[in-house]
Amino acid sequence: MEVLKRAIRLGSLLLLFVLMLFFFGCAGLGKRLEPPGINVANIQVQEVKAFETVLKIDLRLINPNDVPLDIKGLNCNLELNGKRFASGVANAKKVIPPYGTGVIPVVVYSSVFKVIRGIVGLQGKENLTYRLKGRLRLEGNRLLGSTIPFESAGVLSLKALRKP
Repeated sequence: MEVLKRAIRLGSLLLLFVLMLFFFGCAGLGKRLEPPGINVANIQVQEVKAFETVLKIDLRLINPNDVPLDIKGLNCNLELNGKRFASGVANAKKVIPPYGTGVIPVVVYSSVFKVIRGIVGLQGKENLTYRLKGRLRLEGNRLLGSTIPFESAGVLSLKALRKP
């Protein structure tokens, strides 16, 4: 009877060790991915409705890793001059090759009130600051799928836009 209890206890410990190795050890087996560089390549107004503005933002992703990024989607928030302006998601099935680039279009939505407030806030200013924050969702099963946070920021000269 004592031998059976010891065998059950040893089996339980072994099972716990295997489960811990499976859930926590798999993260150490792979290489940690560096976040991709993200630049805003283009912004277009798609549609203006009574209460909503729809914009398409083309994002240039730069993969600094020696493995491809198998992207299944992303979500992002766009801030203008420090204020949240728009947010959106993209169901973007795209593979960015190792040390390569690719463009992913993202549709973002903003209220017309935020657009008007943003335009009024630009009067008298020479620069527009933007920040784009979000997460890339990588392909994989439930245990191996992952997300990579990203952020891109910059300053756009409004004075340069006004010149012919």
